[in-house]
Amino acid sequence: MTRTARELAQFLGAILEGDSTQKVAGIASPESAGPEDLIYVDSPKQLDRAACSAARCVIVALEAAVEGKTLLRAPNPKLAFAKAAAWLLPEARIVEGIHQAAIISPQARLAAGVTVGPYAVVEDAVEIGAGTQIGAHCVVGRGARLGERCRLYPHVTLYAGARLGARVVVHSGAVIGSDGFGYVFGDGRYWKFPQVGTVEIGDDVEIGANTCIDRGALGATRIAAGTKLDNLVQVGHNVSIGEHTVIVSQTGISGSSTVGKNAVIGGQVGIADHCHIEDGAICGAQAGIPSGKTIRAGQTVWGTPARPLEKFKEQYAWFARLPEIGEFFRRLKARFPDA
Repeated sequence: MTRTARELAQFLGAILEGDSTQKVAGIASPESAGPEDLIYVDSPKQLDRAACSAARCVIVALEAAVEGKTLLRAPNPKLAFAKAAAWLLPEARIVEGIHQAAIISPQARLAAGVTVGPYAVVEDAVEIGAGTQIGAHCVVGRGARLGERCRLYPHVTLYAGARLGARVVVHSGAVIGSDGFGYVFGDGRYWKFPQVGTVEIGDDVEIGANTCIDRGALGATRIAAGTKLDNLVQVGHNVSIGEHTVIVSQTGISGSSTVGKNAVIGGQVGIADHCHIEDGAICGAQAGIPSGKTIRAGQTVWGTPARPLEKFKEQYAWFARLPEIGEFFRRLKARFPDA
């Protein structure tokens, strides 16, 4: 979709400097951009890249300057660029219409504009909101409910009874509502603890490829509105995750743990059972959170077991010097053998 710089400035609430009629039809990095592509820079170090770019329209910070370009000044150039991209390039549809190879129960209720791809299965008592798209080979289990304008990419599986709000995006291979890992040992064997709860996903959640979210054992696993899960994330049974939290790839959250709103969980973080990550906390990559531990609101932790970042850095600095310290004591021992 082609827009003018003036239209973009009005849409973004940005300050326009330069040619207001400049056409903008796409987005790109500075190095690969053409004349009608939009680019952005959010650091003074990147201004030379913008100046050398073929792009004629640039989103910059309020105080930045790039000679010879039409500028859109915004407080947060990266955010403005993301908004502009969504406006210029609407997402391609996953599927059009209802494919003749789709299997849809006559007892399912599909609102206006729902599309279903080939070999997708929609089971009994399913309810799907207006404009939702179900990709090829998806399975929507019995009694599942999806809000309006959801996007399920191919090969997504929703177990029976899963609940998704509006505008939820689920990428390929994700499984929502599988049994939690719950067993009780007795009489010489493991007995499966009932896994009969539900999964409730809030509005505007995005779930990455091959991520798995277990249903609650007896209650519900809940992911609140606006939260974003990367690829290959494991969410155990009865976990609760607050609004607008970000969880990066290969993180595992064990059963009955809670994560507050606006938290950031880095890649490969391991969260054991019954932990509490409070609002705004940050867990650095590969941090290990032991069973029952609480990470306080706004705290940044790292390491295994997780500890406050400043303490971790101090301890790590000493750890890195252990060979030198060891060598010092060996020399000391050699000089004073009887000490």
